[in-house]
This record gives sequence, structure tokens and C-alpha cells, in this order.
Amino acid sequence: MLGAVRQYRRQAKVFMLSQLENADMTESAAPSGLNLQDSKLFKEFQAEREEILRHKWLESERAGYDIGFERALIDWRLKHRSKWMKGRKSKKA
Repeated sequence: MLGAVRQYRRQAKVFMLSQLENADMTESAAPSGLNLQDSKLFKEFQAEREEILRHKWLESERAGYDIGFERALIDWRLKHRSKWMKGRKSKKA
């Protein structure tokens, strides 16, 4: 299970870096750095994290104990992420 978390983190890092390269620069961003909290990438990351936390809460309630973030992350990613991503893409289009 720990290997899956490391793989997810690695993939998330690669994704975030690729998105930063393609991100639109806003006028408020200083030339020396980016305001990441305003970036599309950060907002996508936040939305995904919120879904994982919601999944963690639901599964913890079902189990009767806190299942932990890592277990929720892996479970959500395997069961729900692809459908969630398709829904996000269709909303943007």
C-alpha cells in the first residue's frame, strides 16, 4: 500500500510540474515566482483532495473508525478517480 502512495505522489508531482509549464501567467504573478494558490493546477489539486477527504469521511463512517488518509487515497483513486476526472472534463467543456 505504501508503494501505491509513493507512486501516486510521484505521478501528482509530474502532473503538477507539467501543468505549471502550460499554466497561464496572470498579471498578478510576479516574474520571479508564481502565485500557486491562484493557479488552475492548485485549484484542481484542491478539488481532488476534497474528494479524497469526503471519501475518507464516508468510508470511515461505514467502517466505524478512521481509515486514514492513505487508505482513503488509494481506495478513491482505484475506484472513483477516473469517473471523477471525466466529470470534471465534461463540466469544463
